Amino acid sequence: MDGHQSTIVVEGTVAREQLHVFYVTCWVSLVIFIIVGSVLAYATFKFRARSDADEHAEPPPQGHGNPLIELGLIGASVLALVVIAVPTLKAIWSTYDVPEAEKKDAYQINATGYQWWFKFEYPGELAPINSAGAKAPLVTGNELVIPAGQAVRINLRTVDVIHSFWLPKLAGKVDMIPNRANAIYIRADKPGYFWGQCAEYCGDSHAVMRFRVIALEKKEFSEWLEQQSQLGRTVATRAADTNRPKAQFASLRTFKQNEAGITEKFDINPLEAWRAKQAPEKNEDAELIAKGKQLFTAKACLACHTIRGHDAPGVTAPDLTHIGARTTIAAGLLENNSEQLRRWIHNPGAVKPGNKMSLAYARTGPDGKPIDGIKLTPDDEVALVAYLESLK
Repeated sequence: MDGHQSTIVVEGTVAREQLHVFYVTCWVSLVIFIIVGSVLAYATFKFRARSDADEHAEPPPQGHGNPLIELGLIGASVLALVVIAVPTLKAIWSTYDVPEAEKKDAYQINATGYQWWFKFEYPGELAPINSAGAKAPLVTGNELVIPAGQAVRINLRTVDVIHSFWLPKLAGKVDMIPNRANAIYIRADKPGYFWGQCAEYCGDSHAVMRFRVIALEKKEFSEWLEQQSQLGRTVATRAADTNRPKAQFASLRTFKQNEAGITEKFDINPLEAWRAKQAPEKNEDAELIAKGKQLFTAKACLACHTIRGHDAPGVTAPDLTHIGARTTIAAGLLENNSEQLRRWIHNPGAVKPGNKMSLAYARTGPDGKPIDGIKLTPDDEVALVAYLESLK
């Protein structure tokens, strides 16, 4: 009952109101069950056949019923519906819109659904996109960071099919519908790390279209915004680097189909795990990182992905400017560590069938004719992992 996506153990204002509706419905249903069950049990016991003669006796005279009882049942049913309807309507309205008293200070975020990942944009936070000083709204992918204790209005959009934004511990679910503007209101009681996912079937990898929400105290949230507003991190090569121990990467092991990508250690305290990811890795291999950066361009990764300040302008896939600071990859499916990142780069189609990155690896086109897909050697994969992990 207290799992990652529990609707019973909640930590947000909207989720708590929806839980109240659930309990009201349960109590009303329980009362109805007890009354109906009791009457049925009484009638069954009172008028049961007590002998063979009773079993073959003529039925008693039949009537149209008792008007008072019928009217009473109708009245009781209407009353039960009203008891459920009042808090239900109130909860529906509160899900979609920020309370009037909090609208002025509500934090605005745009969430866009793609097959199969989520883009989060902060329209009020401008960040440089290149060294020339041009700016655009701050963008992240699959991990949404919000201020704890403050109302947050998330504007929901989609670029393809219908998706559904579901964050059970903080709020309910609201659909992302093409050509329709929807919104959801959330508010986290305190700092925390929350699981969410798409709740509307949207294609092959719908079941693994997930995201995370990290709620922070206002000071820590401001620090995160400052860090995220920086251009993509560059690790400079220094003469002293020749004597520094090189980063070690184990050979890629064979993964079982549908093997979990999140470790038990991470689940113990995911918020602290997120905080630990914000600092650069120790013993970074600058030469390997530089090779990975070169491969990112040579293999045309920049055609889809953005890395601000690294001449990577792609917009159809998640922004990777600070991917090294995120706790998950592959839309919340895998933990962001060297092994899982390389697993994803090596064969994204085995992790998330049908995703556009796996199509770029294809050796045949839609018509079945051979084409030149992305080809990576084990050394290439290691270099790309080192580069992406350096982007804090």
